[in-house]
Amino acid sequence: MFNKPSSTLPPGPSLPPAVQAVLMLRYWPLFVSACRRRYGRIFTLRIAQMGTWVYLDDPADIKQVFAGDPAIYHAGEANSMLSGLLGQASVLVVDDEVHRDRRRLMLEPFHRDAVARQTEVMAGIAAANIAGWPVGRPFPVAPKMSQITLEVILRLVIGASDPARLAALREVLPKLLNLSAFELLAIGAPGLQQRLPWRGVRRRIEAADRLLYAEIAERRADPDLASRTDALAMLVRAADQDGRSMTDSELRDQLMTLLVAGHDTTATGLSWALERLTRHPAVLAKAVRAAEADDNEYLDAVAKEALRNRPVVFDVGRILKQPVEIAGYLLPAGVMVAPGVGLVHADDRIYPDADRFDPDRMIGASLSPTTWLPFGGGARRCLGATFAMAEMRVVLREVLRRTDLVTTTARGEGQRVKHVILTPKRGARITVSRLRTPRQTVGAQMTERTV
Repeated sequence: MFNKPSSTLPPGPSLPPAVQAVLMLRYWPLFVSACRRRYGRIFTLRIAQMGTWVYLDDPADIKQVFAGDPAIYHAGEANSMLSGLLGQASVLVVDDEVHRDRRRLMLEPFHRDAVARQTEVMAGIAAANIAGWPVGRPFPVAPKMSQITLEVILRLVIGASDPARLAALREVLPKLLNLSAFELLAIGAPGLQQRLPWRGVRRRIEAADRLLYAEIAERRADPDLASRTDALAMLVRAADQDGRSMTDSELRDQLMTLLVAGHDTTATGLSWALERLTRHPAVLAKAVRAAEADDNEYLDAVAKEALRNRPVVFDVGRILKQPVEIAGYLLPAGVMVAPGVGLVHADDRIYPDADRFDPDRMIGASLSPTTWLPFGGGARRCLGATFAMAEMRVVLREVLRRTDLVTTTARGEGQRVKHVILTPKRGARITVSRLRTPRQTVGAQMTERTV
């Protein structure tokens, strides 16, 4: 005779929801990891203003969530707090048939072949930025990575080419994408944007919208639209099975989504990769050799291991639309189930000596979507995953071919919570001893010192 699943929630801290909210905002990965050690592989958090979360780190349970019926596991609803910035039509905040149809319309720009045609431009953008890096003194590389990834989005995703509009986008978008915690309140509660302390957020969104709508209008009027390769042009051309294409408003929401989801995340992944490499001289030397030899397999392994060892996003969420049995618990509707990306990536049973940064473990590895999940999984896996991995490989290759990086014995940088991502606490400080051209041979230039 089988026992019926318990209708009670899994165990978790008894702290007041307001206290748990503060701990999540300030110490997100540390707090969640501590709960995992104390309460086990499935546990409950009750977070003020965010509801009840049930964290999972067992790959079998995560597979159940990722493979589950999207009508039951709502990811768009879990992301709804972003709709004040992304818009109501964003592929990130919709569910069910609307999400399925919109995602289908957005697939073409991120197909492997389409991405492969863009790597030469990515390399040129990276090379131009690297040429201006300081030599002989420590500097935070995270802002440089942000400049590169923003330029890639402007040129390859939006397809901006008008010099004046490009300059305006470079000025406006960073201000919008780097809102303070106080300003973010007006994203979760858009009504606040009408009040004095948050009107600046509204003005930034309006300034960005004017520029994005101008790009959309220009693309629709372009006589060469059919031959253009930027993502916006492909989205303008795209039509569903009934011949319906996206409206200007829907296009704007997808562009904003691609900016928000593809800018800071990729820049942060690159920053962590360089922070990790400069603390592991043998790995750095091997990565330099791979860059010189165009060994994409090892560069991909560096990127994958960086995303595992220092996850940019610590979890993903699904809101249950009806009761679901997971791990022996009958979870009620309304609960957020959260596969713990950071918990899985740090599991010694899955990755032996998980704290160690070791790209070799990724060579030839058959990565499961429930054990390596920096891009989420299932029907909601990040659309731009192929684009992001190609961008990381190309930018790392250009950095390693064009600079001599100084290694360090300093401790690794801590994680800082920035919005919904985990960035290097000091901006991923590195030192370049020399800038060079790719054709120069790599001498024994790498030295060890503390920065």
